[in-house]
This record gives sequence, C-alpha cells and structure tokens, in this order.
Amino acid sequence: MNSFDRYITRNFLQAYIYCIVGFIAIWLIFDISDSISTFFDLHFTLGRVLEFYATQIPQILVILLPVALLLALLFVLGRMSRANEIVSMLTAGTSLIRILTPLFILGILTTAACFALNYSVAPHAEMVRKIFLAEDKSGSGGEGQIFRNRRESRTWFIQRLRPKSNVFDNVEVLQQDSSDHVTMAFLAERAEFDLHDHAWTLSPAKIVHYDAAGNITSESLEPNVVIRHWSETPYRLRSANMRAELMSLPE
Repeated sequence: MNSFDRYITRNFLQAYIYCIVGFIAIWLIFDISDSISTFFDLHFTLGRVLEFYATQIPQILVILLPVALLLALLFVLGRMSRANEIVSMLTAGTSLIRILTPLFILGILTTAACFALNYSVAPHAEMVRKIFLAEDKSGSGGEGQIFRNRRESRTWFIQRLRPKSNVFDNVEVLQQDSSDHVTMAFLAERAEFDLHDHAWTLSPAKIVHYDAAGNITSESLEPNVVIRHWSETPYRLRSANMRAELMSLPE
C-alpha cells in the first residue's frame, strides 16, 4: 500500500466511522426515548439495557452501512476534488481506477459485512426484541411448541418452554427413518440443553423402540439420558413459529 492508498483510506475511514457512530447515536436517542418507560416498567438494569441494544445493533448496521458508505464516498471524493488532489494524482501518472482502488476494496468489505450480518445475526433482532420484552413481562413460560427437523427426520412435541432457560418441560421426541416410520420415541419430564457440550439431557426419560410395522419392540426407563448428536438447539425449537424473514439463512 503506497502513500496515496493510505491517504485515501485514512480520509475515507474517518468519514465512514463518523457517519456510522452518528447514525447509531441518533437511532439510540430516538429508541431510548420511545422505550424508556417500558424499561422502567420491566425494571431493566443498565446491564440488561446494554444487552438488549447489543442484540439490535446488527439489524441497524445492515441498514446504516450502505448509507454511511455512500455519504463517506461523497464527502471524501468531494473534498479531494475541491482541493484538486485528484487532478494532481492524475497528473502524477496515477490512473483513476488506481486512485479509486482502495475505495472499491472498502466497498467490497462493507458488502461482505452486510452479507455476514444478514446471514446469521441481523434477522434475529426483531424476534429477540419481542422475547426480551415478553420474558420480562411474564415468567410463566412459553406455550406448547411443535418442531420438525426434516433433515434428521425428528419431531419434537414440547408442552412448556421456560423463559430465560435452556430447559423444556414434558417433551416427546419421535425419531423416524427415511420412510417416515417412527423407529424410536423419547418421553421426558424435563429436557435440558448444555451449551458447552452441545448435549441434551432427558430426565427421567422413557425410551421406546418400534419395528417397521409400528409395533413396540422394547421399552426402558432411564433416570438420565444424554444425547450429543442431535443438532437442535433451544433457539431453533423456540423459533419454530417464526416468520421466515426473522430467521437466518441456515435456519
């Protein structure tokens, strides 16, 4: 990177960061003014408020980054044009494409950042917002849920979802084969997910095996059953009824 590249990049990033910080500050002021009464009613602590807005910023960045990019480009190129810096660079033998190359690269990086946010984090913001407010309004837990894992041919029936917890009450899981015949059933009073081991613990659990005709071949009752190969997570189970636009691309 030569001195031209460093100069253009430095000027652009300065304007770019100012735009992003300014837009986020304006959004925070308006959102806090609208939500502050709700925060007081729900007795949110400062840490809880910061956690809440940390989940919302990715969604805002997806909207702000392209606008901030455009404004920063207009500002930098306009200032360089007024100071005849672009003409001086062209006179020195540097082509226009070469002058703008750092800006092209930064534009591509911004596009990649927006894609990454849209791919995973940003779509969850609206649902997380509802969950934050709903869970603090009521601690009684969520209503029953049905989740179908088509890739692994597994169906979950959940009677109760505890708020702010990876624990579910009265769970039935049906494992099917490629022909949609039930091969196993897990019935548990409690299902808990361990984030560190990525494992489900069913307790106490009744395990039922079926043959191809649907007849029970064996039954067993275990105090604890740990299953590590299931891909489901509490968030996936909770989001079974979410609208498609509120889900990330892998989901």
